[in-house]
Amino acid sequence: MTDRNLSLGAARRLGYDRAMFRKQMTSWRLCAPALALALLAGCSTSKNKADTQYVARDVSTLYNAGKARLEKGQYKLSAALFDEVERQHPYSPWARRAQLMSAFSYYMNTDYSESVGAAQRFLSIHPGNKDAPYAYYLIALCYYEQIADVTRDQKITQQALDALGELIRRYPQSRYAADARLKVDLVNDHLAGKEMELGRFYQRRGQWLAATLRFRTVVDKYQTTTHTPEALERLVESYLSLGIPDEAKKAAAVLGANYPGSEWYERSFKLMQEHAPSA
Repeated sequence: MTDRNLSLGAARRLGYDRAMFRKQMTSWRLCAPALALALLAGCSTSKNKADTQYVARDVSTLYNAGKARLEKGQYKLSAALFDEVERQHPYSPWARRAQLMSAFSYYMNTDYSESVGAAQRFLSIHPGNKDAPYAYYLIALCYYEQIADVTRDQKITQQALDALGELIRRYPQSRYAADARLKVDLVNDHLAGKEMELGRFYQRRGQWLAATLRFRTVVDKYQTTTHTPEALERLVESYLSLGIPDEAKKAAAVLGANYPGSEWYERSFKLMQEHAPSA
């Protein structure tokens, strides 16, 4: 099932208006808002309350004010209003719902650290709640959205991988697990890309041992990614440069067995013929 179908299906099951759903959400965020938007359906009326300073208000007024701001795309203000629900009415059932809506509003505002904090607070107070899978998914998305270019530090990428893995481990049958597994593959491909970028850097400097270690990491740890054929070819080149033709031959054999006819195999075959014909 695609992200779009997953989101719309969840929204319909929870009673959210389909036309409004289409209007409010962009395609790249469809999966994250599904449950969050459904939570909005808990109330049927909205009152505009722009002032978020402490003024004692009943819980439905506060919650509906947050809902109204969210539907208008005023995410920062909606988050503040949902936070106010929790602050003024901490023991109300609305507070639990508002925690998730606050996390979602921060996410939509690309305030990822606040979103993670709100979702983690929800999980610490309601670890067994039926919406816990969504909270874990939202945390993972916050890290995933921040994955940077492969030339930068990959700490956030590892955090995304850890968060996605936690969701899959805890809720393997949830509606979010399939998308999380897909994102794990994409994150692994990204991490492999970082190793390749470093390996190429060492190759250009003639630091063959350091390059070999990076390419071996790709082959051993990220072998299902798109970078594996290139990593094997560059291992052939690195081993030949280190004067280890037998290891180069092994890497070339693996490349030929798994990616015959590929550009990388042709390059490795040519290297072996030129530099180690008897290996």
